[in-house]
Amino acid sequence: MKCPALRLISVLVAVAAATTACTAATDTRAAAPRPAPEALAAHPESTAPARPPSGSEHRFDKHAHSTRDPSSIWVIVNKSHPIHPADFQPDITLVRGYQVARPAAGPLSRLLDAADAAGQHLKIASAFRSLAYQEGVHARLVAERGRAAADAISARPGYSEHQTGLAVDLELPDGRCALDPCFAETPEGRWLATHAAHFGFVLRYTAHNRGRTGYAPEPWHYRYVGPALAHELRSSGSDSLEEFFGVSGGDYPG
Repeated sequence: MKCPALRLISVLVAVAAATTACTAATDTRAAAPRPAPEALAAHPESTAPARPPSGSEHRFDKHAHSTRDPSSIWVIVNKSHPIHPADFQPDITLVRGYQVARPAAGPLSRLLDAADAAGQHLKIASAFRSLAYQEGVHARLVAERGRAAADAISARPGYSEHQTGLAVDLELPDGRCALDPCFAETPEGRWLATHAAHFGFVLRYTAHNRGRTGYAPEPWHYRYVGPALAHELRSSGSDSLEEFFGVSGGDYPG
């Protein structure tokens, strides 16, 4: 057996080793750098908890896009604001055989695909129209119905949203309610009114905004403005682009 002296030496060695380890750990923690007071003052967020952004920081930016540039997805074209230049032609591509401004093409394709997937099949009746084409459309209606009636349902040349390539008229594949108010009451028309904003499209001419837009209701006429503005119009309760942006509309001047 070990003698008492040897046992005492063993205990003292163990205590000394433990003390050394503890001191080393303390020294390591003490060596960790601490930010200087002036650094904390310059960057208070380093110690303060993050705060959620205030509502003002999420205010919708109405100046993100132009409402006058015909190539802008927010351009407002109505009887008070014609397209400038009058012969403007957008950068266009094809969607199911129809010419559409490139910014609206992808969203329109996805909208039509989603409608098909939901069993609410839709087809394009009209999309981009050149200045010359609109001249023919309006002249034909004037000849058939008179100028006042034609102006209520068709834009004069140079005043049509269709010339931007951002507007599209949609209809049913079988032709029921084509370009007719009854389109709004079809299952496809109701599906479109519910889901169009998700793809960045808004119903442009309604009974509620007729005084602002100058046009009779057209439940088949949708306009691409992008999802952000489409949802903002809905959440704000604005009935038209004119109301939301404070832009004049109504009938032709004079």
